[in-house]
Amino acid sequence: MHGLNSDQLAAVRHVDGPLLVLAGAGSGKTRVITEKIAFLVRERGVSPRHIAAITFTNKAAREMRERVAKLLPGDAGEGLTVCTFHALGLRFLHVEHERAGLRRGFSVFDADDALAQVRDLVGTGANKDAVEALRQLVSRAKNEGLSPEQAATLARSPREREAAAIYARYQQRLSAFNAVDFDDLIRLPLQLLENDAELAAAWQERIRHLLVDECQDTNGAQYRLLKVLAGRRGNLTCVGDDDQSIYAWRGANPENLDALARDYPELRIVKLEQNYRCSARILRAANQLIANNPHAHPKQLWSRLDEGAPIRVWACEDAEAEAQRVAGEIEFLRTSRKLHPGDFAVLFRGNHQSRPLEKALQLLRIPYHLTGGTAFLDRGEVKDLLAWLRVLANPEDDAAFLRAVASPKREVGAGTLAKLAELARHANLPLARAAMQASLLKNLPARGAAGLAEFTAILARLQGEAERLSPSDLCRQVAERSGLLAALRAQCKGEPEFARRKGHLDELADWFKDAAPSAGSLAAQLTLLSHADRGEAGDAVRLMSLHAAKGLEFACVFIVGCEDGTLPHEASLDEGRLDEERRLFYVGITRAKQALYLSHSRQAKRWGGIESRRPSRFLNELPAADLHRDGDDPQRDALTKRERSRAQLDAIAALLRG
Repeated sequence: MHGLNSDQLAAVRHVDGPLLVLAGAGSGKTRVITEKIAFLVRERGVSPRHIAAITFTNKAAREMRERVAKLLPGDAGEGLTVCTFHALGLRFLHVEHERAGLRRGFSVFDADDALAQVRDLVGTGANKDAVEALRQLVSRAKNEGLSPEQAATLARSPREREAAAIYARYQQRLSAFNAVDFDDLIRLPLQLLENDAELAAAWQERIRHLLVDECQDTNGAQYRLLKVLAGRRGNLTCVGDDDQSIYAWRGANPENLDALARDYPELRIVKLEQNYRCSARILRAANQLIANNPHAHPKQLWSRLDEGAPIRVWACEDAEAEAQRVAGEIEFLRTSRKLHPGDFAVLFRGNHQSRPLEKALQLLRIPYHLTGGTAFLDRGEVKDLLAWLRVLANPEDDAAFLRAVASPKREVGAGTLAKLAELARHANLPLARAAMQASLLKNLPARGAAGLAEFTAILARLQGEAERLSPSDLCRQVAERSGLLAALRAQCKGEPEFARRKGHLDELADWFKDAAPSAGSLAAQLTLLSHADRGEAGDAVRLMSLHAAKGLEFACVFIVGCEDGTLPHEASLDEGRLDEERRLFYVGITRAKQALYLSHSRQAKRWGGIESRRPSRFLNELPAADLHRDGDDPQRDALTKRERSRAQLDAIAALLRG
């Protein structure tokens, strides 16, 4: 525990009873969690099998596991659980699947799978937005830990009553398919544990020390799950920061931090206020900004780092001029200060703001990575091919079967699949195996049965070849013989679009070039793919939303679009909801280590016309002495402009030279 400050040390050593660690931005919260795990194992003799650390992203969980491995080398950490909330729920359901009414080998529907089922239940004629709104209401009910019956009882509006009815039918269909969705990975364990004291006691004995990262981002169901797992013993360490709660739109409830004190009267609170990331000037700005929000537990971040450069505030004519100025500054700093592209991040409120930035960076040949675009593994044609490969490798993967049988479309409707699922359940078979049974197909509508027979015949032929083909060749064979390529050609408007989308399938096949030839090997490769990093940035300027930037840090940060109506967002202004928008701005500011630029436009295109824009009201909440606005020093600004212009001209000249 060498190098921990006194507050971090206090948080690590408090292991008996509930603890809330209020960890400010850049205060070393991940180190506190990992050091505490090591302390429990080495100093207190707790078996790693009785410790669980929970976070919100696979990336954060992976980083935490790597840090713990360095602190507990060899097999000292064997049996430790470090995972996301949903991964913990999945582990629970694998153990307790019978109690949850599931058969072994159940499937997990992703967001696309869930939306497809809701769309089918709503029926033809409903527009896309209405279907998505219903799906979100169903998801919200699950995130509050409500059953379909409870959702129906609490429904107040016609739309909520319709969603509750869809929820009930949707759960029936999931049951028929022996499947759960992502929300069920929290809701079902919670339901079982809250209603079975004996089961809850068994899991409390299994998890004797529970550590939770980013606790301010928990929703109602997740918070209740933490409480029931911690039990009366209450060996619960919650680490969070109410100033960084920016996910209310997806159900996060920062008030859960306040609820801890009510639910655990003996709760100890430790504040981590020393920041190891930002310059003192950036921290002063962040502190003064966030002080405008109400606080149950106020914090004052401080740093031993240098004062740092003034925060630059730019006034630009429009988004295009703003993008050009950002790109020019990055090019100047790259060449004059020898910074790398990966040292920079450009943050914005909405992904649509990235377009002029991409254009400006491309003009200067500055490498960039856009976070939030469609990831390779999320492209429709790639997911279709993966579904075929998954069901070939594992015929018990019902979610893969449901996507594959509809890719390309056959005369197999949702009603036929629901009936097949019912027959499969009675026969205790996965859907793919059931679809191969002639005795079961005769109980289905003739057209649907014929479509299933066609599908299973193709599947059987491919299974016969799977062992002799390399996984890479098998990918290409599946794309051809499944009909995916023919369907893709029919969907595309021209040869360029078809070539581009076919290229995605070829790229997927290339991923498997080094895999051993067997369906089992392919299944292992697919498992690795499902946990792979998608779209790693490398050494490139990061373009991302403020939401996506949480948890990251960069030497130099630009926040663009600092205008009323953009940041804070127009909807929050209309509804008087400024607290979360201010927290979002705070998160953006505290991503910067050394340099921070805030820019706004005087006008913007809107509804085919030009609209005037006012600087964000949040800019006036920052300490004026720490800002350098355009016009504060005309002579210096003119020199700076000439330097940046020269850097841009040099870059464009290099581009023209080839």
